[in-house]
Amino acid sequence: MRVLVTGHRGYVGSVLTSVLKNAHFDVVGLDSDLYKGCDFGRVQEDIPAFELDIRDLDFTDLLSFDAVVHLASLPEMACENLNPSIIHEVNCCATMHLAECCKQANVTRFLFASSCSVYGRGGRNLLDEQSRVEPLTVHAQSKLWCEKRLSLLADASFVPVFLRNANVYGVSPRLRLDTVVNNFAVCGVTSGHVIMTSSGSAWRPLMHVEDLARTYAAILSAPDEVVCNQVFNVARNDENYRVIDIADAVTELLPRCTRSTAEGAFDNQSSRVDGSKLTEAFPDLSFRWTLPLGIRQLRSATSAGGLTPADWRSDRYRRALHLQYQIDHAELDADLRPRGQRTCASAVGENCGF
Repeated sequence: MRVLVTGHRGYVGSVLTSVLKNAHFDVVGLDSDLYKGCDFGRVQEDIPAFELDIRDLDFTDLLSFDAVVHLASLPEMACENLNPSIIHEVNCCATMHLAECCKQANVTRFLFASSCSVYGRGGRNLLDEQSRVEPLTVHAQSKLWCEKRLSLLADASFVPVFLRNANVYGVSPRLRLDTVVNNFAVCGVTSGHVIMTSSGSAWRPLMHVEDLARTYAAILSAPDEVVCNQVFNVARNDENYRVIDIADAVTELLPRCTRSTAEGAFDNQSSRVDGSKLTEAFPDLSFRWTLPLGIRQLRSATSAGGLTPADWRSDRYRRALHLQYQIDHAELDADLRPRGQRTCASAVGENCGF
């Protein structure tokens, strides 16, 4: 199977391409590389790739592909500071444009990376794919918007699958430190202290980046009737943790590490997520990582990589900070295109609705 992975140089994408290649998929990437130079280790460079903004994609670019895994989007933290119209253009309109191009090019399988954040304030009960959704952020709203509209495109020749990812953690060649486990672990290793910005009572479903990638590989290989127009929580019932418990797990595995909480500060985003549908549909899919193993992996990688407290604070591993740095230093225009770069007119329409 020939697979195009959008956002293949990102945190998840740089792991996914390696997993797919090792599973004997014919993998090609597509990325505008907004985070160039933010490497942690070596990004696999032997993957053929388009260096292209998905807003400029043409259906002829997809004629040789059997499937698309669509990871490329603006991350949640970045969405807090950017113009909502740009968020909608990149996360929503460009996604629909990509899907329409897939249909024109007869690309059958379309895996959409959604998020468990669509559940919002879920409380303590386990939430399955039929549970009420309450997206609290622009990012979560954009994911749910895409799910609904992509679903309308499903037919015998176009098989969309919606993957609501848990909070991802673990080492990647494009490491991120704006996810809760990675943030706490690297903070603890470099400074000896885990800094919490809330009371820690909110719940987070967790999934290691390598287990996430192997889940995507399994779904790519599944029969149409198993996955067509289906929503899957890419989560584990036994890997739902309160934020304070994640911090405590870090301090337990790091000698002489302490933590602090921000008493009285609460996180509205809180949900425990049920991954039973995924495990029932894919009984042979096994998860290799747990939170303690992931913390140990991050501890070893942080020490081996020589990361410092300054690295932990810097924009190198924080997507929102890095995008803002590029905008502030005139490296990117407000529409997140390279400053001064001459491009063809965007293929994305000016208004795709919201």
